[in-house]
Amino acid sequence: MNILAISGSVRLLSTNTALLRALEAIAPPGIALSIYSDLGGLPIFSPDPEGLAMPDSVAHFKRRIEDSDGILISSPEYVRDIPGGLKNAIDWLVSGDLVVEKPIALVHASHRGDDMLTSLRLVLSTISSRFNEELFLRFPFMKEEPEAIASAVRQPVNRGQAEAFLREFSRYCGQVDCDRR
Repeated sequence: MNILAISGSVRLLSTNTALLRALEAIAPPGIALSIYSDLGGLPIFSPDPEGLAMPDSVAHFKRRIEDSDGILISSPEYVRDIPGGLKNAIDWLVSGDLVVEKPIALVHASHRGDDMLTSLRLVLSTISSRFNEELFLRFPFMKEEPEAIASAVRQPVNRGQAEAFLREFSRYCGQVDCDRR
């Protein structure tokens, strides 16, 4: 199962990116997590350059989406909403059908951020018929260093919770593939 994990942060020491990297490191056999953390490399969305003149960074992002069996998103909250970079990336996906039936779930690296999560859930349920709001993994890692996050995720209780979440999301992705046949 190939899962694309998207960090909604462009910060080098992002807790969300660190959480996704920690999940990548402990993913159970049969689940390959790859991280997309280059939201800052996407140009501001405009429908004009779509098609043949699509910027290379956008074409690469869309290929990563297309090649995945499912998408996990982990994002911070900026001013009680979705960060601009993540919203911009989602905007690049709206005009096509890449995510309409793509399984999507959320991971969150903070005890805060409920306003952003509400907004993100609304956006994702609008663009994808396979956004699963029930599958959600949350750890209170706000302001932690990447090494501390990796160590915390490896702790037996957290690791068990994270592995169970990844297996459940993988099953959901597989179920979606069966539904399409």
